[in-house]
Amino acid sequence: MFSKIAAVAAVLLALPLAPAPAFARQLRSEPLSMAAAVDLLPSAAESRAGYQRISFKHWVDADRDGCSTRAEVLINESRVQPTIEPGCKLTAGEWYSFYDGVTVTAPGGLDIDHMVPLAEAWDSGASAWTPERRETYANDLDAESSLVAVTARTNRSKADQDPADWLPPLLDARCTYAADWVATKLRWKLTVDVRERAALAEVAAGCGQESVTYEMAP
Repeated sequence: MFSKIAAVAAVLLALPLAPAPAFARQLRSEPLSMAAAVDLLPSAAESRAGYQRISFKHWVDADRDGCSTRAEVLINESRVQPTIEPGCKLTAGEWYSFYDGVTVTAPGGLDIDHMVPLAEAWDSGASAWTPERRETYANDLDAESSLVAVTARTNRSKADQDPADWLPPLLDARCTYAADWVATKLRWKLTVDVRERAALAEVAAGCGQESVTYEMAP
């Protein structure tokens, strides 16, 4: 009996190991330079035909803990223990809006920005997604760069513009912002158009120390 088991084991050990599936190897990227990450972005022309904001159901309570996506971001990003009243209503905390370098203590002064705006995501490939995937995108709490608490003023200044038309007013924030934008597009396999790629490449040229790491969305 032992000789048969040993023989089978020897055969199995001699077999070459099957390579890991491609999707498994790509779940998390190695740190990439900004320029290399920009090069990985797929190119396509944009179209906003058919876009409606309601196509992306957002600020849901996906884990049913009583807190919406907006509240979850505020809780996670507060630099101090936030004050949370019944119904997961946040009334105080301390947040740093990295777009403009402003510290905010009243949550009403903050917007939760989709790093890649919903309209831009639609233009870049989300128009072909299922409603369920668009909802997952709009409430993506699994990547820190996807959603960020910033001053309402800067979020509304940005609106649905890509980096060809808008970058944070705080110059020191632009490398981080562009890296997060690229990471989000790579995570969700979203495309870029010609102007957007050129703008990202220009920012990347001045961000030699900035790296991009991302996890593929489920």
